[in-house]
Amino acid sequence: MFRRAGSSLSPNLRKFHSQASSTVRNARMRFRTHPGIAISSGVFAAYILWYTNSRPIHNDAASQSPLENATKKKSNLITGGDIADSDDLRTVVWGSNKYNTLTMEDIDVIRTPSIAEWLDGVALRDLAIYKDNAACVDSRGDVYQWGNGFTGGDVQKRKPILTLREKNITKLRLTEGKLYALSASGKVYALSTESAKQTLRPGAPTPSSDSWWGTGWLWGEDETVDFVEITPEDTLSWGEKIVSIEAGDHHVLALTSKGRTFAHPVDKKANTFGQLGLRKFKVPNPAVHHRSKTNGHLDVELIPKSLADPFANSSRATHSSPVPTASEKLLGIDDSNIRFCTNFFEIPALKGIQMAQIAAGGRTSFSRTPDGRVLSWGANDFGQAGLGSNVALDTIIVPTEVVLWKSSTNRKTTKCMDITAGGDLTAFTVERTGVPSPTPSPTTIDLLVCGNGRWGGLGSNTYSSSQSTPLRAKNVSGLLEYSDATQSLQPIAPHAVTISPTGHVLLTLNTGATTDVGGRDLVVWGKNYESELGNGKKSSIPIPTTLETPEGGRFMLRRRKAKRILDLHGKLWKRNVLVEQCAVVGPENSAVYWKIVS
Repeated sequence: MFRRAGSSLSPNLRKFHSQASSTVRNARMRFRTHPGIAISSGVFAAYILWYTNSRPIHNDAASQSPLENATKKKSNLITGGDIADSDDLRTVVWGSNKYNTLTMEDIDVIRTPSIAEWLDGVALRDLAIYKDNAACVDSRGDVYQWGNGFTGGDVQKRKPILTLREKNITKLRLTEGKLYALSASGKVYALSTESAKQTLRPGAPTPSSDSWWGTGWLWGEDETVDFVEITPEDTLSWGEKIVSIEAGDHHVLALTSKGRTFAHPVDKKANTFGQLGLRKFKVPNPAVHHRSKTNGHLDVELIPKSLADPFANSSRATHSSPVPTASEKLLGIDDSNIRFCTNFFEIPALKGIQMAQIAAGGRTSFSRTPDGRVLSWGANDFGQAGLGSNVALDTIIVPTEVVLWKSSTNRKTTKCMDITAGGDLTAFTVERTGVPSPTPSPTTIDLLVCGNGRWGGLGSNTYSSSQSTPLRAKNVSGLLEYSDATQSLQPIAPHAVTISPTGHVLLTLNTGATTDVGGRDLVVWGKNYESELGNGKKSSIPIPTTLETPEGGRFMLRRRKAKRILDLHGKLWKRNVLVEQCAVVGPENSAVYWKIVS
């Protein structure tokens, strides 16, 4: 075959050689008559020789970046398979994709865990999904946003867009219309969740992409996306900074390194149920262009509906006309603007009380002290505040202690270790310690859940739409295993709990704490109308159930050192970085991604 191909090509090769020889002879004649052309050609040839030698040529094709893979025409979802078998980092998604928050393809529902190929090799700092929006922080600390709510349904702009860069972001929280990002230095930034509203205002100063000694001004790398920094109204003490933020639908909570608790209104609905923990605050005056701490602000008030209209649920005969819940000064202010309010305000009832954790449901707020006591305030219409059946109020305007020892015996002390809230569900991880005695009982850890369990989210094999007393979730509470290291029984604690705004729960069980079983079990329960539990079915599950792989094995989340980590542009960030798989939930969908362990 090779010989036949050579004989057929030889006449053409001879013709090409004769044409090339005549071309060379003609060129030599021109060079003799025009020496300037010869010199110029020599310089040009030298440049070509240098250029080709200085830039290496690779035989392999150029690899596509994750952002390019996100919008390629062929499917980038791989159904089934063990995500831990490959050396590459793989993100798995399932559930509703009606707003393209899981993948950019036109797939409404992903019924079983499927690999999102466009995120292969990528480890993230954080990932958030909220209604029709999604956002993530890549390994470099840059923020990307996507989803139909962000793009306005534009098919051509479905791929993730870089919106906030060079801020070293570590945590994201999505709310109604706004995205809040916390940096490693303790700064909080707010962006719009709509791409059309991120355009800089005409005549507005361009926010710099880096500090004043950086090179952004030199290379034209200034920001093109509008954002604003949210700062505490009162100056923080020396060395104090914001270390955590949590968000509901319309409010944001912040915790400082010294345990102080702050609240921020996202819009005019931020205090409808008293979830802010305060009523009066300041907003920028739109009529004043040059503001300072002493002027350019309006003193406004958001009144909880239970105070503005205490007879809202009474009969028409006794119901008086409702009182406005917002100050008249707020009537002409656009609360969808990211500059509606640019401050955090310390919650008055919590001043002087050190907190170790904050949490936020859709309309409810929580805080936990270092010694394990819990306070809650905000909406309680489904019992999500956890205050018990003796409290019949649907609105709690003052932080009130949650009593978690009622479901335990008198011979045990109860300490809350973690709070997780989402939508109208709340989960408390509590430690039960036995009182020292001749035969002390082992320490156990329970998961107590309260709120709207209409779809089985309580995990107690019930479908109660209102549960005010926290109940023990079955199959994940009171678990014990024998430890060879301590020669005793040790509790199996939840490693992480995530609750969706729509009512399904994902729990990572710390089954590999004392024995090497290959990872942590992923347990699921609650609403499953869009296959958000990942079992391929549509029926809800009222009891925690271990998620299985398509092969029938346990779906386990692992922790390891990644050989290499890419950013969302496909560029190498670092090698040999410790990462772990992390579960995250959104409205009617779920995802498991590789998170960088700080």
